[in-house]
Amino acid sequence: MSWEVILSDAGLNEREIKAVLVLSSKSNLKASELAKELETTRLDAYNSLEKLQSIGLVKTTADRPMRFSCPPITEAVEHLIGIRKLQLQRIEQAYEEVQVNPNTLKFNETVEESTDINPKFAVLKERTHIMKRIEKMADDSTQNLILLLGKFGILHLCRSPAITAVNNAANRGINIRVIGQLDRRTLRFYGDLHDLIEVRHTDNLEAQGALMDNLETIQYLNMEENPVGRGKEDAALVIESPDFSNSWANLVESIWSEGVPLDSASKRYTENRIVDPLRLTFEGGSFLERIREILDVNDDLPTEDTPFDPESILNAGMEINQARKKLETGGVQSLAAFGIDIETLLRQVGIRIGEELSFSMKDINGDVEYLNEMMDWWEYSGLGKLTYDIDPVFHIEVHLDEKLSEESLPLWALDDGIIEGAIMSRYESRDGIEVTRILGDSSNNFHSRYEIIMN
Repeated sequence: MSWEVILSDAGLNEREIKAVLVLSSKSNLKASELAKELETTRLDAYNSLEKLQSIGLVKTTADRPMRFSCPPITEAVEHLIGIRKLQLQRIEQAYEEVQVNPNTLKFNETVEESTDINPKFAVLKERTHIMKRIEKMADDSTQNLILLLGKFGILHLCRSPAITAVNNAANRGINIRVIGQLDRRTLRFYGDLHDLIEVRHTDNLEAQGALMDNLETIQYLNMEENPVGRGKEDAALVIESPDFSNSWANLVESIWSEGVPLDSASKRYTENRIVDPLRLTFEGGSFLERIREILDVNDDLPTEDTPFDPESILNAGMEINQARKKLETGGVQSLAAFGIDIETLLRQVGIRIGEELSFSMKDINGDVEYLNEMMDWWEYSGLGKLTYDIDPVFHIEVHLDEKLSEESLPLWALDDGIIEGAIMSRYESRDGIEVTRILGDSSNNFHSRYEIIMN
């Protein structure tokens, strides 16, 4: 009897048998080397290696490229015999239980979940193999599928059969969510996704991956620099572990909650507008304690039960704290009592306006031309008072309007934010350009000053 017959009786197919025989005699082979030995393609070699890895017969190294090895043929057969013995033992135990109590035999329509808690992993090389796995995940999904596509992943998805599987999954009711980095060059590809697939944009994540039913995860290890290339250098790790998938899902949920819906984010590239939700920040501290101080509620709630009095309950709802009535007539300045600083809020709104202004003028290449266009826009719009000069360095000053009363809106803070947003979004990450913001005080006549030094 030959090793081929023994391995075949153990449940391996012809290609898997050849792979075991080769790897048991030649260790640490690359997938391409194994494919050459098997006289087949690398894809077929990977498919065989995937099953052999899943049963613990083939091990991989963390090197690049990955290398595969198998124990000596005698140990490999002993390993397979052990698997068969365990399977037979489970069958015998189940059969004995049925003989003792026939009522335990039930025909379930659903397959019982595996109790195997040992995580499994496999490494996929080349984009075609990774997309094939994503296609399988979409086909196998029963609940949800999350795709992280980075900046160019949508291009790769739409150029593979996986897009059909993903859309079919959405059509049969699978909850599918996509997180990507929208780009003008790839925006149109998102239109190929099913209408039921929710898409969000984020600037904070360039990674690619996938998560199916919180059971199986794909994590990219390497991506080819050329986004339109064939992806020969792409590599990903497939992890079958509920614990890992749940941790991965928690991370994705936090990113998803901060993401911008596709319709809003796409306006950046179709209409040159930033319409993402604007998140304003307030001063910290306990807002419960603030309202207690404002309303002069210093006493704690009674710790002992008091007699039930329906009349007192009705009257309590009719009484309005006098301090609250005063707040109602205090205008916008009353907001400061709650830790809501109007100047800070207006400045944050102004920063967003400045960012949008900078985004709308992103096609202006020259820095001097950009500044000139920005100041022309300001003067044309008739906003607040600004001065700018080149002595001692180029600077822009935002001035206060001393004629306004304390109850008026501090629109100079809005002016300050617009200038900051327009300048910082253009120059903050640029080498050779230094921007300094200086706050005014009693010794000068400006609210804020921006100095721009171009080396």
